[in-house]
Amino acid sequence: MMRQYELVERVQRYKPDVNEALLNKAYVYAMQKHGHQKRASGDPYFSHPLEVAAILTDLHLDEAAIAVALLHDTIEDTDATRQEIDQIFGPDIGKLVEGLTKLKKLELHSKKAEQAENLRKLLLAISDDVRVLLVKLADRLHNMRTMEAMRADKQIRISEETMEIYAPLAGRMGMQDLRDELEALSFRYINPVAYRMVTDRLTDYVARNADLIETIESQLGERFEAAHIHARVKSRQKTAWSIFRKMERKTLSFEQLSDIFGFRVVVYDENDCYRALGAIHREWSMVPGRFKDYISTPKQNGYQSIHTTIVGPSRQRIELQIRTEDMDQIAEYGVAAHAAYKEGRKDPLGQSHAFANLRRTIETLVQGEAPEEFLENTKLELFHDQVFCFTPKGRVIALPRGATPIDFAYAVHTQIGDTTVSCKINGAISPLMTELVNGDEVEIITSETQTPPAAWENMVVTGKARAAIRRATRMAIRKQYSGLGRRIIERAFGYAGKEFSIELLTPHVHRFGQRDPLDVLAAVGRGEISSNDVMKLVYPDWQGDRAAHLDSSARDHARPRDRQGWFGLSAGPGMLFHMPRNGQGEESHEAGTEGEAEGRDALPIRGVTGDLPVSFGAAGAVPGDRIVGILTPGRLITIYPIQSDALIAFEDQPERWVDVRWDIDSALGERFPARIAVTLINQPGSLATIANIIADLDANIHELSMTRTATDFTEMRIDLEVWDLKHLTRLQQALRECDMVSDIRRLFG
Repeated sequence: MMRQYELVERVQRYKPDVNEALLNKAYVYAMQKHGHQKRASGDPYFSHPLEVAAILTDLHLDEAAIAVALLHDTIEDTDATRQEIDQIFGPDIGKLVEGLTKLKKLELHSKKAEQAENLRKLLLAISDDVRVLLVKLADRLHNMRTMEAMRADKQIRISEETMEIYAPLAGRMGMQDLRDELEALSFRYINPVAYRMVTDRLTDYVARNADLIETIESQLGERFEAAHIHARVKSRQKTAWSIFRKMERKTLSFEQLSDIFGFRVVVYDENDCYRALGAIHREWSMVPGRFKDYISTPKQNGYQSIHTTIVGPSRQRIELQIRTEDMDQIAEYGVAAHAAYKEGRKDPLGQSHAFANLRRTIETLVQGEAPEEFLENTKLELFHDQVFCFTPKGRVIALPRGATPIDFAYAVHTQIGDTTVSCKINGAISPLMTELVNGDEVEIITSETQTPPAAWENMVVTGKARAAIRRATRMAIRKQYSGLGRRIIERAFGYAGKEFSIELLTPHVHRFGQRDPLDVLAAVGRGEISSNDVMKLVYPDWQGDRAAHLDSSARDHARPRDRQGWFGLSAGPGMLFHMPRNGQGEESHEAGTEGEAEGRDALPIRGVTGDLPVSFGAAGAVPGDRIVGILTPGRLITIYPIQSDALIAFEDQPERWVDVRWDIDSALGERFPARIAVTLINQPGSLATIANIIADLDANIHELSMTRTATDFTEMRIDLEVWDLKHLTRLQQALRECDMVSDIRRLFG
């Protein structure tokens, strides 16, 4: 176990003016508090915070972070209190220790909703001070190094949590070495068989190629010396986990991998990076498509380097990374390499590009999403490899792999994403679902009249885009429902001879459990709140009932009656029906003097795939039918033809009737349901004949049943999908002309 003076000496190596008193005080306090506590392995418990502190000294963190590492378990596992730590070490250290104590209690590998909420708390905590994250990562690393004494199920649970949450966070902070070790240790417990296989093969490969590696290092060094470039060349090898992941992702065997080894070239300054690149490419051929310049376009975690792959001196592929010493430090230590920590500044936020990006991402993610959405979006946003694309003006946009132009648009600005209609990629018009690759220049074309379709949610990969699309979809649906609800309430108020306005509703919003009047209107539109309930709340003295409404309305609205349809439905006050007029417009069949004005307010029915959930009655309805909607809580709006038998059941419930009209875009090519009954001669091949006629007329059979009505006759009940009423009429005529058909009729129930 490391002694007190050894810890101080480790910090002094990179920070000569270390506050020795603080480190000594924290060491002694933590050792006394943990006393004789033991870990599961039997080691003294104090060895754990001490090793966490040692890991942070390898990252060259300041003495405040080291002190927090020593103290991070004292509040939870000993009788230490926040107040006591504040008094001895100051409130800043006390706050960090308490924050880590709370994080330790979070169970990230729990039920999905709980896991999401706990991850939200973790991210909020680390967004306050990056040192919380660094101590937590070091704590997790030491725990992963010392899990042998734990039960196998606990080892797997902690390893999966590390692989899903902590290793990607370390990578997002640019701490690649720490990420590699976390992934390797997790891989060892999650899949021990694969871990041993890859590790053994890798050990054998290194032994067999030791001379080749030395030769390549020597030849690269000679080439740089000839070009008068001072460079340090060192080899590196892929980790067991990255090898296994690539073998799985690309379905390769170990022998097929060409990039197990790579070489890092470290030079003096940025100019030397490009000089070294030129010296290499003049000597050896570059592999096309394997060049990336992360110096001119750094990664979000601050990583900078030039990557290239060449065909080396022995005709094998060689991966090279060219960077300066400072870039190498950032690649190794990530956010911890930033001078803000070495200088002991109180607030390092904004000093690190990686942490500033993480904080902005967290702020976007944690704003009021459902737990499951938050968990999904966080993993999408934080834990994916990245591609870099450009706006036409040259601004760099970093996105997860698999991102589309829609993700790009939302990354630029939410308003641009919401109004996107098309895009150009590298100057060519391209589909919005195109997967972007590094270096793409993307131009987004927008329209003020556009709103994002709900289907986009399945096309995007970034959390920001998904959240914005869901929000826009919810708002569009809310707008439709609130418009429908307003018409329902205005009709009810009109029956009672009352005027309706939003101002009348506003004081009563809270009594419906809603946030604002539009939410109340939307709830009425969804059938969750009755228009009668709104009437009674706004006008407490109102005593009208349904019969009175109908009687008074009949008296007040004496007008010509259209008796078509069941039980004189069209005579119902305020009920309107619309059907296409020769495909050019709408012919209004009205029950009253409102006519076209009220028809324009009828709910447009575009089919069953729109944002406003509607369904059709069992017998269906097609464009051209006169239709009516029935509002049903839970099932929303069901559409029936005016002739439907089912409407009899709603004759005495006028508050559930909704004015609807067809609003069909022929370009969408959507079919609609209808039901027919065909009586035909019972002979072989009759079913095939009927099916062929239907197919020849471009209709579709959705469901079919047959009933023997007599020895010589069979009745078929056929549920069809057709374009419109004209299409259905042509189909019925074609079937009627068939010799074996005795009778055909349309069913409405």
